[in-house]
Amino acid sequence: MLAIYKSNYTTINELTMDTIEKGSWINLLNPTPEEIHLVAAIANVQSDFLKAALDEEERSRTEIEDDALLIITNIPMMRGVDNYDTLPLGIILTPEYIITVCLEQNEVLSDFNLANARFFSTFKKTRFLFQILYKSATLYLKYVKQINRRTDEIERYLRKSAKNQDIFELLDLQKAFTYFTASLRSNGIVLEKLLRLRSNKQLQHLITIYEEDEDLLEDVIIENKQAIEMVEMYSNILNGMLDTFASIISNNLNMIMKFLTSVTILLAIPTMISSFFGMNVDIPWGNNSQGFINIAILAILATCITAFGLYKKRFF
Repeated sequence: MLAIYKSNYTTINELTMDTIEKGSWINLLNPTPEEIHLVAAIANVQSDFLKAALDEEERSRTEIEDDALLIITNIPMMRGVDNYDTLPLGIILTPEYIITVCLEQNEVLSDFNLANARFFSTFKKTRFLFQILYKSATLYLKYVKQINRRTDEIERYLRKSAKNQDIFELLDLQKAFTYFTASLRSNGIVLEKLLRLRSNKQLQHLITIYEEDEDLLEDVIIENKQAIEMVEMYSNILNGMLDTFASIISNNLNMIMKFLTSVTILLAIPTMISSFFGMNVDIPWGNNSQGFINIAILAILATCITAFGLYKKRFF
């Protein structure tokens, strides 16, 4: 899908390829080869720049070639309950346009709409770039807090009854933390590189950083570092929780096995005594009318003594 917008701190207008103006934002979502070729020709950008973000495994990086600056950043995605992932987002700065490329509709770019048009301007490309990166960093923080709340909820369930489904959900959340950590670290490298590019005079026609833009970039770096710290902290907590519940499950299994073993021993005692007195030979109380009662009392007494001994050994 190809969409073209231009905003001016008041409203945002959607343009076409025939009415495109300097300072426009060209947004490509899962573009077709024809759309890529069309945008490459109009914006004078290499097709490889436009295709870079279409690889789901693409890592965060920056690349400069001709009159275009490519920034690949990984943004967080929520695909369903307990299903979090990251996705590459390509941002290309040219002397006239800012271009974004992504495989899927995402919350980062969706936030730049008519309702929020007064907060951004597409013709201020550098500031708009930093606002996109800032939105991505804050979205990481939002999802991390959601994952933590979901983890607390699953923990309460596990304290009552350990079910496989709850363990699998924790593993999915742990996987999300792993994705977030890797993406945030690579994003941090990109942000530091952008911070160094501010002194490159050869790129001032592509990325011009004013004082307020520099403050915004520093805010993005701070938010990204905070997201990394929160992800690492909650990831460690989640790892510890999984280890703890694994130990609890193992301990519960041991307790069940001890209990079943004790019950087996207790049931074996009357059986063993009955077997001795059931042999076809001369035995005590063989001709006694009270023999059965005596044998039953003996079995019960032996069972009780054994049960008391097992209880003292904490097998119950």
